[in-house]
Amino acid sequence: MKIRRCAILFFESREKADFSLESILQGGDGLVRSQSWLAYAAHLDAEVDVSDSEMALLGTISPHQWMTSEQTKSHPRALLLGLLQKGLLIGDGRKYLVHRQRDESLRSMHWWPAAALMQRLGRWGGLDSAAAMETGGMATAADLREKMGPPPSESHALTEPSNRVPLARQPGSEFDALLARRATCRNFDQTRPVPVGLLSHMLQRVLMAHAVVRVADDARFLKKNVPSGGGLHPTEAYLIVQNVDEVAPGIYHYHAVDHALEPMTIDHASLSELARQALAGQHWFSDAPVMLVLTTRFARSFWKYRRHAKAYRATILDIGHISQTLYLSATELGMGAFVTSAINEMDIETLLRLDPMEEGVMAICGFGWRADQMQTSEFDPLDKVWIPKP
Repeated sequence: MKIRRCAILFFESREKADFSLESILQGGDGLVRSQSWLAYAAHLDAEVDVSDSEMALLGTISPHQWMTSEQTKSHPRALLLGLLQKGLLIGDGRKYLVHRQRDESLRSMHWWPAAALMQRLGRWGGLDSAAAMETGGMATAADLREKMGPPPSESHALTEPSNRVPLARQPGSEFDALLARRATCRNFDQTRPVPVGLLSHMLQRVLMAHAVVRVADDARFLKKNVPSGGGLHPTEAYLIVQNVDEVAPGIYHYHAVDHALEPMTIDHASLSELARQALAGQHWFSDAPVMLVLTTRFARSFWKYRRHAKAYRATILDIGHISQTLYLSATELGMGAFVTSAINEMDIETLLRLDPMEEGVMAICGFGWRADQMQTSEFDPLDKVWIPKP
């Protein structure tokens, strides 16, 4: 069997502190500290404990050139087998097929190594962030202040007020009024469906391709209302439709060129439970009539930006452009909207059958009519959305 090291690998020296009565009796601080090595590989979903010997061995094996059985005879067999089982060494034998396939897929994607590690290990699965905040007593801003102390200042000053150049506030326009009405919606009306025309209008504004530029038969570029790094538009949208007139509840993929919904046949429990799980327990969002799971097809971006330190950042900015345009479009149409990255990416990947290194789940947006009453607090200090009753 031939072996080589996995493509992307980082190490961390982590310190662990354990209580020690003996330390206290000897006048110490009651803690015994120990160090260990952790290996992070971009094709594995979690860090792996490694010994000093395993780490040293990995440093001697090429991530590119295969080593034959004859060439590996100088290395301890037990160490080699252990690293193969952990997935840090890649073997060409059938027994290690899963690790090899993941590693080879990653190699073909042109990831910048540090970004690949962030994408792989920054995902959640099976978490209920809302329950965790409640349990931890950190559900409100006052709770956070109590638990964590004062935050950094709300604005950053580089000089004394007397040295600042004051700017006159300008008269507002209709656009200024629209901006002022933008506020994250946490109270959706579950009884009022979104007309299919409004759904179409929202997608037309936010995600539709308004032109297709053909450089060659196999090289096309899209013009949308939102900017995108390199003009590549690698973002895809999967819709969780819960309450839209003339559209059956279900999961759809949006085709940006044809401006059409593609129904997906996916086994799932109730849509509301699915949405709540995807949103990591954020129940104040899960009632939205329409939700958009935004993903990035990394190959589209990395086709141009290969092993590029800025490529992953650009794909994240794309999500921001889309979500802000969605906010303003929904607000102008009289609806509420939200965006969140506190999501269970792993659960969504399983549902949509996505490889996170090929097409990663980045955020969830949603929109629909606001409820008549505020059950969950919203940040509207200027009373532009929730107008106080006289």
